[in-house]
Amino acid sequence: MIRRARLLSVVIVVLCGALGVISSTQTWLTVELQDAAHHVLDVPGASAVPVLAPLSLAVLALGAALSIVGTALRYVFGALAFFIGAVLAWLTARVVFEHPVSAVASVVTDSTGIAGEESVAGLVASISATAWPAVTLAVWALLIAAGAFVLATAHSWSRTGRRYRTDHAAKAEAAPTGGSAAHAGDGPRPHDAAGSRAIDDWDDLSRGEDPTA
Repeated sequence: MIRRARLLSVVIVVLCGALGVISSTQTWLTVELQDAAHHVLDVPGASAVPVLAPLSLAVLALGAALSIVGTALRYVFGALAFFIGAVLAWLTARVVFEHPVSAVASVVTDSTGIAGEESVAGLVASISATAWPAVTLAVWALLIAAGAFVLATAHSWSRTGRRYRTDHAAKAEAAPTGGSAAHAGDGPRPHDAAGSRAIDDWDDLSRGEDPTA
């Protein structure tokens, strides 16, 4: 269960970061302008939420580092994942439910050269959203849950490593003892010495000598 908690946390955080990076390149909004041609502009996630790409990359890095850091940093990274997820969820929810002009302002300015939110609002006829903002909002909800899960289980992740180190140390200490016993067994045995003495006595008798002398 401990190993599964670690693996599950790392996989979910990395997955959320990867999906966030992918989402930043996809079309979130389409905006129709009030001009003679009624131009329609596509607004990618990185334009709708400017911090989407960098924070998603930060989540990726958090997930990768989460598998190797110690207990204290697990709490720090879990809290960061929770916080980043909450911030991105709030920003994404605004796009999903409000379709604010600020989310399309940069794209409209690049297309028309007109800056200023009020001026851009006067050019916009309608704003519609694709499925990507809603999907990304679900991703951030999952990231918030993952951050909370890390905070709840991080204290138990180190038990497996500690138990492994203890068992490994015990085996290492036991190895020399076994080796010493093996070397001790290489020495002469009592019955082997007695047998050698009996053979010598028999040779003395064969030569006509008294072995008890």
